[in-house]
Amino acid sequence: MDCKHLLLFLMLTLAGAGTDAASQPRPPARKVLVIGLDGVRVDVLAQADTPHLDRLAAAGTFSAEAQTRMPTVSGPGWSSMVTGVWSDKHGVRGNDFSANDYAAYPDFLTRLERIDPSFATFAVLNWPPLGTAAAGGPMISDTIDVKITLDGDSLGYDVADARAVEWAVHHLATEAVDAAFVYLGNIDVVGHEAGSLAPAYRAAIETADAQVGRLVAALHRRPNYAGEDWLILMSTDHGRRDDGGHGGPSTLERRIFFLASGPSVLTGTPETPPEIVDVAVTALTHLGIAIDPAWKLDGRAVGLRP
Repeated sequence: MDCKHLLLFLMLTLAGAGTDAASQPRPPARKVLVIGLDGVRVDVLAQADTPHLDRLAAAGTFSAEAQTRMPTVSGPGWSSMVTGVWSDKHGVRGNDFSANDYAAYPDFLTRLERIDPSFATFAVLNWPPLGTAAAGGPMISDTIDVKITLDGDSLGYDVADARAVEWAVHHLATEAVDAAFVYLGNIDVVGHEAGSLAPAYRAAIETADAQVGRLVAALHRRPNYAGEDWLILMSTDHGRRDDGGHGGPSTLERRIFFLASGPSVLTGTPETPPEIVDVAVTALTHLGIAIDPAWKLDGRAVGLRP
């Protein structure tokens, strides 16, 4: 083959290789939505009519034997969930957040921003310390891109949850977002007021399930949803006693649920019960973040396909 024909052959070969590479489908863009339901008792959840949670659980990983640790109150529970470490590290041991060490152990959205500010991060929060300076907060820092804070103490948590869902539905359906956290607090309030075995408490869980359905539907309305790989993570901060109280070491108070659902999730029940600190680590891992041992995280990734 002379030089002219050899050059033509190489040009055609390279052009063909470039076309083949360009024709390869792009992998779906990985995204995470964490939904936190405050104060859910797992055995009552099992009795409630929750078609949206049931559908997510059936298509993913679900455990009704997940665990949190003492003290079984909201401040430590939510802090452990979003940071991936226990109270001895994040510093929150009650509903006063002022001793927090979120600088060393930030929430997973803030950690994403520190790693790569191009991540689009979003949160809707209606218990004030989670998003504002109230009681020594905020748990979710102002570093994230969009943070909507509502005052459930003033509005009433039924109203605050409804408004939080409206904000979240709009943002999730229409805006750029890679990682999101949505908090709903009314279940816990009703549990304290009515008790864990009252019809009103189960009704509050069912209302939250309908709200979860709206959040999931918002993802499906995203213009680029077909090219996205959404991981939906759900859990709660603590269980509760029959009288609606919590804070102690009983099985009912430490037992929580863990749900992971999406195209990249295994189906079934994990062999080892998850812990609340696994939520943040699972979210980060799905987004392709390599967990640095220097971060000293206590959780592990649960339910993701290899």
